[in-house]
Amino acid sequence: MQLYNTLTRTIEDFVPYEEGKVKMYTCGPTVYHYAHIGNLRSYIFEDILVKTLEYLGYQVKRVMNITDVGHMTSDGDTGEDKMSKGAKREGKSVSEIAQFYTDAFLKDLEKLHIKRPDILEKASDHIDIYIEMIKKMLDEGYAYIACGNVYFDISKAKDYYQLSGKKQEELMVAVRKDVEEDTFKKNPFDFGLWFTTSKFENQIMKWNSPWGVGYPGWHIECSGLACHYLGEYLDIHCGGVDNIFPHHTNEIAQSEAYLGHKWCKYWLHGEHLNDKSGKMSKSKGEILTLSLLEEKGYHPLVYRYFCLNSHYRKTLTFSYSSLDGAKSAYQKLKKRIRLLTNEGEVDSTQVEQYDSLFKEALATDLNTASALTVLYNVLKDNTLTDATKRALVEKFDQVLSLNLLALEETTELDENYILEMIEKRKEAKVNKDYQEADRIRDELLHQGIRLMDTREGVTYEIIN
Repeated sequence: MQLYNTLTRTIEDFVPYEEGKVKMYTCGPTVYHYAHIGNLRSYIFEDILVKTLEYLGYQVKRVMNITDVGHMTSDGDTGEDKMSKGAKREGKSVSEIAQFYTDAFLKDLEKLHIKRPDILEKASDHIDIYIEMIKKMLDEGYAYIACGNVYFDISKAKDYYQLSGKKQEELMVAVRKDVEEDTFKKNPFDFGLWFTTSKFENQIMKWNSPWGVGYPGWHIECSGLACHYLGEYLDIHCGGVDNIFPHHTNEIAQSEAYLGHKWCKYWLHGEHLNDKSGKMSKSKGEILTLSLLEEKGYHPLVYRYFCLNSHYRKTLTFSYSSLDGAKSAYQKLKKRIRLLTNEGEVDSTQVEQYDSLFKEALATDLNTASALTVLYNVLKDNTLTDATKRALVEKFDQVLSLNLLALEETTELDENYILEMIEKRKEAKVNKDYQEADRIRDELLHQGIRLMDTREGVTYEIIN
C-alpha cells in the first residue's frame, strides 16, 4: 500500500505502528447545518480508504468526532460560534440543532454507503479529557494563561509549520474587519485551548474548569478523542485540505506536547469540490446537499460514482451536466451487470488475476478511477464466464460500494424523477414537439424504464 503523506509531501509505503492493524482518525462534521456535497466528498474518500485497507487484509479501527461544541466559523479562532449561529437561525436550542443535524449527517452516510466509523463520539461528552490534556500542557510549559484564557505557545512546538509548508511571515492577522488581533497572546499565532473570556456575547455552551467557566478551543477536541480512543500512536489522520492549517497543524503541536513524542505517521487530505464559482461553502447561501440532488432525480450512489472517477487529491469541479454524465454511465454499468447470468463455472485463476489488478490500483494511493477501469475490463473480457464476472463484481463492490448487483437499485430512478419526465414528455406532445417526446421516451427506455400509453394515461414498468 502506498499513500501520499501530506507531512512529507511524498508517496510512501504504508507501514503502520503495529503490523496488520491500523488506527485511524477522521475529522467529523460540525453539526450546525447540513453537510454539503463538498464535505461528503471527503467522507467518500475516507470510506474508500477504510474499505481498501480492509480489502488488503488490515484490521482498521476508525474514530470520528461529532463537533457539537460551539466554536468559531473560521478555521482560526475567530468569527462567530457555529452552534449558536445555527440555534439562532432556527429558533431551537443548541442541543436540538446538534441532534437534528447529526441525524441528517448519519442519514447521508447511509445513503452514500459510507461505513459508519467504529467509534463516533460527540465532542461535548469529553470535556474532562480536554481539561486533563490542557493541565499537562500548562504544567510542562507548552501553554500559558492570559486574561483568563489558556493558549498554546507555538514557539515551543518543534516543526510547527511542517505539515502546512507555510512560513510565519506569510500569514496575516485580523484580516477580517469584524475581528481584532488578540493582544492577550504572546504570539499572534498562538491558539486557544480553553476560553473563559469569550470574544462573543452570550456564549451558550460553557463548562466548569480549573480556569473558570468556559469552553474548549476547536483543535483540542480532535486530539482528545484520538488519544483517548486510539492511544498514544496514530497511524492515519484524514480530513479535507482546508483542515491542514491551522486545525491539523495545531492538533500535531498539542498532541505531541501532551504525549512527549511523535504522534501520527500519515496525514491524508482530500481536495476541494468546486462549483463554477469556486470552493463550495455554507457561507455562500444555498447549500448543495445530497437531498437537493435527490430532489433533482439523482440517486446518492450516482454522486458516489461521480467522485470515484476522480482522484481524491485532485480538485473536482461539480456541474449538473457532469453529474448527468455520471448518472448515465452508472446506469449503463448497472444494466450491463444486470444482464450477466449465473452460467458457467467461476474460474479462480482469472478471479485472482483481476483481483490483483484491482488491488494494485487501489494500493497506488487510492486510484479509484483505475480500479473502475479494471471493473470495466472484466465486463469486456469475453474469455470470462458470466459467473466469473459476477464473482469479481461482487468482490470489487466491497470497496466501491455502488450496489452493483442489487436488483432493487438497478436503475436508481426516483419515482418523482420518472413522473417528472413523463410530465415533460406530455408537455412536449401538447406543443407538438414530437422529437423531444421521443427523446424522453428513448432516454427512459435506455435507463430501463418502458413507458406505456393507455386510455387512462401513461404508465411505466421497470425492465429487468
